[in-house]
Amino acid sequence: MEETEKMTHWERIRATLNGREVDRIPVSMWRHFFGQETTAESLAHAMAGFQRRFDWDFMKVNPRASYHVEDWGVKVEYTGDSPPAVVETPIKTPADWLKLKVLDVHEGVLGEQLAALEIIARELKGEVPFIMTVFTPMSIASRMVRSEDIFLEHLKQHTAEVDFALEVITETFTRFSRACLGRGASGLFYATTSWATTDRLTEKEYRKYARPFDVKLLAGLPTAEFHMLHVCRRNNLLHAVRDYPVHAFSWDPRAGGNPSLAEGRAIVNGKAVIGGMPQDRSLVKADPAHLTAQVQGMRIALGKKGWMLGPGCTYPPDTPEANLRAIRDAVE
Repeated sequence: MEETEKMTHWERIRATLNGREVDRIPVSMWRHFFGQETTAESLAHAMAGFQRRFDWDFMKVNPRASYHVEDWGVKVEYTGDSPPAVVETPIKTPADWLKLKVLDVHEGVLGEQLAALEIIARELKGEVPFIMTVFTPMSIASRMVRSEDIFLEHLKQHTAEVDFALEVITETFTRFSRACLGRGASGLFYATTSWATTDRLTEKEYRKYARPFDVKLLAGLPTAEFHMLHVCRRNNLLHAVRDYPVHAFSWDPRAGGNPSLAEGRAIVNGKAVIGGMPQDRSLVKADPAHLTAQVQGMRIALGKKGWMLGPGCTYPPDTPEANLRAIRDAVE
């Protein structure tokens, strides 16, 4: 391929995932549309509209973060276009973990998400890869109690009960993830949220409590083209998950205790890495010209293969669109 030959979104993503040089670095940014996350139609239209405005190389579908647990009894309340508040959780005592049952993923809130993916697939017409956000089983379980500290206490002191629940969750979300792929999703955005970090667990503890369920879910899926593991938070445990059967890894290289993208690429044995842009309030306040310079610096430092540009995590919805436009245009 000549230097000037323009690639399609899919060609650019596939080349990057396979370690080949691209015409330009792939880029995507993702955020919540809180006021539009409550129905399949409004979520899908928000996602599709965002894609039309910026022409990202792939879409990370960003549903409400509570969708994973609402069918098990978590209740949330929305106020306008603000993050929803959790008002009820189903796990009050360790014995409550034993009450969880495998869900019918075609019903309830999970069915609603599948309907959204069907609409998104129709909108994108196969031209843009899109990946569905699915949290790891431990992350899902932790959202069924009032706090992460309570969950950690249950995990370590009532391991058998929590393990029972993690098996139920893993089976449910293996089925759900299969259904997502069946609706046209290119893969999963598989997120560890609060747990793959030494701020919560040691590497040994993560390997003991979380890793078996993470891997079991991924191993239960049919072949897909674009699974991304998102390793959240600072002081992340990228080393503990580097051999997961995914195609790319995403994290915040700006956060304390985390590797740079170049360091991370070595840790994950040369698989594609994604990140580099801020996702905190600094993105809201940034000058577009400064963001352009940051992207240009990364392009020089990292070259034209093996990485994609994206945020360290979901970025603030009030980020000026001029800043997003600067990021998008800087890769051209």
